[in-house]
Amino acid sequence: MALYRYVGSKDGLTDLMLDAAVAEVALPERGSDWRADLHELALRSWAMVRRHRWYAQLVHTRPPAGPHMMRRTEFMLSVLTDRGVPLVSAMTYAALVDRHIFGSGLQDAEEHRMRTRYGLDSAEKFLAAITQVRDLAAADGRCPQLTRWLSEPAGPSMDEQFELGLDCLLDGIAERLP
Repeated sequence: MALYRYVGSKDGLTDLMLDAAVAEVALPERGSDWRADLHELALRSWAMVRRHRWYAQLVHTRPPAGPHMMRRTEFMLSVLTDRGVPLVSAMTYAALVDRHIFGSGLQDAEEHRMRTRYGLDSAEKFLAAITQVRDLAAADGRCPQLTRWLSEPAGPSMDEQFELGLDCLLDGIAERLP
């Protein structure tokens, strides 16, 4: 059985894969708070991107014409236009939210690939690599803050960073709403 008897091309297969992944993103129940609606949709989309690391690498290689992606985009547009946002602005804001989701997803996928490629698959191995970078940063004294942070690396998780960025983005959109 040949796959291309059922799907006409590699691009067609990619389209189906992308739309099948987006189908996993359940649209939130619409509420009276546009921000909460977009926030929840973004978190659900982020969870899908984390499950399917390949998604962020492929999403911008094909037109977003699948029925599930169109349904998701329509949700974002209606949340904003129902609030009085002009359609062009609503599409811009929706695209910015998607860029945050998919850009963060691409960064996550590439970091995962880098850790796999260099055998940094455990916290101990990753810490050893950070120690080497710290020593390089400290060598000439020109990076004291980076050296200090690398001495005790800490900070929010990737999910926490994603949500912080999303909140900052939605704060900015809120400032521009009519």
